Amino acid sequence: MSELFPRIYPHVDVLLEAELKSTEEDFQVTEMLPFTPSGTGSHYWFFIEKRGLNTQEVAKRLAQLASIPVRDVGYAGMKDRHAITRQSFSVPVQAGTTPDWLSLESENLHFLEMTRHDRKLRRGVLKGNHFRLVLRHCQGESALWETRLQHLQKTGFPNYFGAQRFGHRNLQEVSRLLSGTARKMDRHQRGLLLSAARSALFNQVLAERVRQNNWNVLLAGEIVQLNGSHSIFLAQANEQESLQQRAAEWDVHPSGPLPGRGGLSPENQAALVEKQALDALPEESETLGNIRHWPQQLVAQDVDAARRALRARPDSLQYHWQDSSTLILEFSLPAGVFATSCIEALLGHEQVRADRLDLCVD
Repeated sequence: MSELFPRIYPHVDVLLEAELKSTEEDFQVTEMLPFTPSGTGSHYWFFIEKRGLNTQEVAKRLAQLASIPVRDVGYAGMKDRHAITRQSFSVPVQAGTTPDWLSLESENLHFLEMTRHDRKLRRGVLKGNHFRLVLRHCQGESALWETRLQHLQKTGFPNYFGAQRFGHRNLQEVSRLLSGTARKMDRHQRGLLLSAARSALFNQVLAERVRQNNWNVLLAGEIVQLNGSHSIFLAQANEQESLQQRAAEWDVHPSGPLPGRGGLSPENQAALVEKQALDALPEESETLGNIRHWPQQLVAQDVDAARRALRARPDSLQYHWQDSSTLILEFSLPAGVFATSCIEALLGHEQVRADRLDLCVD
């Protein structure tokens, strides 16, 4: 992944070093929904704490106990196996049945809240996530850590999809899927692979914007995304000055492509940068096939195009030193933003321990 789709971070004179996720307790994430369940309705809603389990495994356990297909279990996003995570699930009520939900309790799964609501929890219905992270074996002057943390709050960081989005072999499977030689797979697996392909292409464009040092500003012809929203619009030349001011106030953001069919396309300078980034991909890779054709192949897969903000920043960031080499951070991020990308920007470089970073927070 890192060779063909490197995540580039803004230049810093000195790199910081730290270890993330030494233990599950070092990486804690709590979902934030945009509303509160009503307390009545045709679906059970659970707020569950888990460790050593991914989201799909919990959904399967709930479905088995309720005697329903796993596709009927609702959740807003995927959460890591190697962490302590708290997230909501919904299960439709079956007439005449009252499952013993607490029978699923174990050292790895706890029900924190149980209530009812009138509808299923849908993917993406998420305000954001709150994180508590412990960075161990920190190296670097304490004053430099302080400066970097303050800078992170002010300027944000490149909104890369983290390495964990791509797993160990997801992109190789993507190549087979898009070329029509993939093994048979279910809809969930297919969706994960198509998402990995789009994420990799987005990262490629963002990396080029970071190289050109324009990832944090609006270019001519930019597709602009409203803060906290999926709403986008094409920047007009006569609006450039006012939009730059809005971008400085974090009201709007530059965006990058999640390729597929349809959707708005950038123009002028913004379009040129995206073309340059995607044209730089090799026509043929030994492991990934013809990557340069992925955007067109995604159209053939009936995937709808979308956009993603090129930048993000931590909200309500708090931190303190537990000892001289252990830093504890707490902050919130919008839905779909990777905490690992935030930490990498703080350090100034991509981390290589992706074997333990299989978190996919949506």
